[in-house]
Amino acid sequence: MARNEEKSQSMLYRFREAQQVELGFARPKGGRRPRLASSVDNLKDCERYRGEILREISRKVSKIQDAGLTDYEIRDLNDEINKLMREKGHYERQIVSLGGANYKRSTAMVDEDGKEVPGTRGYKYFGRAKELPGVKELFSKKAVAETDESQRAELFRRYRNQGPEYYGDLDETDGTVLDAEREREESDWIAGFERVSNLLGASTESIPPFPRITPVQPSSSTAATTTAPTTGPSKRSAEEDDGQAQAVSEEEPTEDESSKKLKLTDPDSESPTDTSASLMHGTSANTTGAAGVGFIGIGILNQKDLERPTLLTKSQMDKVLLDRRKQILLDQYMTK
Repeated sequence: MARNEEKSQSMLYRFREAQQVELGFARPKGGRRPRLASSVDNLKDCERYRGEILREISRKVSKIQDAGLTDYEIRDLNDEINKLMREKGHYERQIVSLGGANYKRSTAMVDEDGKEVPGTRGYKYFGRAKELPGVKELFSKKAVAETDESQRAELFRRYRNQGPEYYGDLDETDGTVLDAEREREESDWIAGFERVSNLLGASTESIPPFPRITPVQPSSSTAATTTAPTTGPSKRSAEEDDGQAQAVSEEEPTEDESSKKLKLTDPDSESPTDTSASLMHGTSANTTGAAGVGFIGIGILNQKDLERPTLLTKSQMDKVLLDRRKQILLDQYMTK
């Protein structure tokens, strides 16, 4: 019976061995994988060494799933796999530099949500290495951080496209807010009036209404001018009538204008100061509120206070300044 050494010398055995080496399934005798990938200058050898590294990684990844391994063996296997991954990267860069295919241009590993799977960069953990003490907590922290980030993004997306109702732009459309504001304004107005009246010692029996802006109703002439324009002769006649009415109104003064002229020319009429004083004391008809309640004025100004102040002439001002300078000189030299 032939021995193994004799079998290895046969022609068929040598042919099969050379064929396996060419296909990358076996390593040539006496030939080790170079430690530095940059020392290999043959593209075919780089491809073969990369294939060997991939087979070793696959074998070790299958071995690290064994439940009978201890934690120390799992750590050693995981370190060896990471070392082979770095070596594979060196050979892939050398293949690119030699003009070969770029194996590093692969798509990133993503999950079902389209996010990149964590742990695909840097030091990686395979198989049971993910369940080692200290490593499991690391992955749980990453999962919690990703969950918090996804929750914040979800909240941001939820309140991202809100309408004007969310920002309160349509609160005044139903009138509820306006009614509440109106009630608050009136209560503040009454409270403020009572506070000022108590400070000045005035009576608070008649409180004037809150001054509100009422819309101006258009007059008949304004309404006539805002009507739809007519065409033809009727339009001209309407314009002529308006012009005649305007001329008549310019020639004949109205009752209000005549009454104003009488007030200006009447010597017995009140002076401007009297009018202002009467206004301050609340005797004028203009101070009457819209509800017919007269405003009881607070008499803190008299007739003399409302008069126009008298100004000094230039000569009087010069005399005052001269006297002041004399007094300063006297105080300066007489006190020493």
